[in-house]
Amino acid sequence: MEDARKIRITQTKSLIGRLPSHRKTARALGLRRIGHSVDKDATPPILGMIKKISYLLKVEDI
Repeated sequence: MEDARKIRITQTKSLIGRLPSHRKTARALGLRRIGHSVDKDATPPILGMIKKISYLLKVEDI
């Protein structure tokens, strides 16, 4: 089985004043604060979550 593509997601902006659903999405991705990064597999659910709050994030392949 082929390994899934890995991506690094970094929070670049504050969650203060954002929609509650956007705050929950960031938390579900495992992001805690500005500058915090997490490594995830690039699965359709994860990519959908990233798309929803893309204005808060930096995403790069690893």
